[in-house]
Amino acid sequence: MGGEKPEREVLFSDISGDDYEKPQEIESLCVNCGANGITRLLLTRIPHYKELILMSFHCDECGFSNNEIQSGGAIQEKGLRIEVDIKTTRDLSRQVVKSDYASITIPEIDFTIPSMSQKGEITTVEGIISRAKAGLEQDQPVRKYMDPDGYEKIEEYVGKIQDIIDLKQTFTLIVEDASGNSFIENPYTPSADPGRKEKHFVRDTKQNHMLGLYTQEELAESDDPVLNRVEEEDNLTEEKLKEEVLRFETNCPSCNAPAETNMKITNIPFFKEVVIMATVCDICGHKTNEVKS
Repeated sequence: MGGEKPEREVLFSDISGDDYEKPQEIESLCVNCGANGITRLLLTRIPHYKELILMSFHCDECGFSNNEIQSGGAIQEKGLRIEVDIKTTRDLSRQVVKSDYASITIPEIDFTIPSMSQKGEITTVEGIISRAKAGLEQDQPVRKYMDPDGYEKIEEYVGKIQDIIDLKQTFTLIVEDASGNSFIENPYTPSADPGRKEKHFVRDTKQNHMLGLYTQEELAESDDPVLNRVEEEDNLTEEKLKEEVLRFETNCPSCNAPAETNMKITNIPFFKEVVIMATVCDICGHKTNEVKS
């Protein structure tokens, strides 16, 4: 009928086993072998939370793969701090959405995962703790002979982590995210969660800069040529920028040595432009690839 309005296309669909949306596929560079691989993007929404971009990269040439998530929304006006009391096995299985900018703390065992030290992910409370435990245990067989004192201290701390996984003591999980885009499941929805405290806070200058947020005054006064760049006649046009693979100097997130990041802007049909970034460190061999919306 002429008076009917066309249905709006849904970009972010709810996670559901009955209604599966096919991921978008983008050909992108493998940071491990240099061949072309495939990055798959799925735009989805977690009930009672918000939109997310799920990303998965795989290279058929060398088998390298990488998975992560990004928030599909904007950086929130305020940061977010969530505290959850973990007392039961159901609490351990609470779903957690952790952004790149989130830090995780368990005060009872002096456990901390700093912000920007891991990529964003969807996991559980137990998954976060088990991953940290596995990371500590990874080099223990070698450390036992090379550094016996360090081995014993780590074994003692791993025992403390295992105790809270086994719920031999209750503990508090604290997620603090300057971007405001992290989440811990409320298993009592739509009722209030008695073991969960949520607080929004105003970011300080350091946190704003970590998120790439600067005032006009800060940009004008900055000595950083990237922030305070001068317009030149030969600047890249928008069309040229989409065709170019940009390269700029960064520090390796693993060993902090100088490294080079490659960046390419591409367009996802019916969605938005995204930035694909790949970093390779020649010193330690660390490699990453990610997609920014």
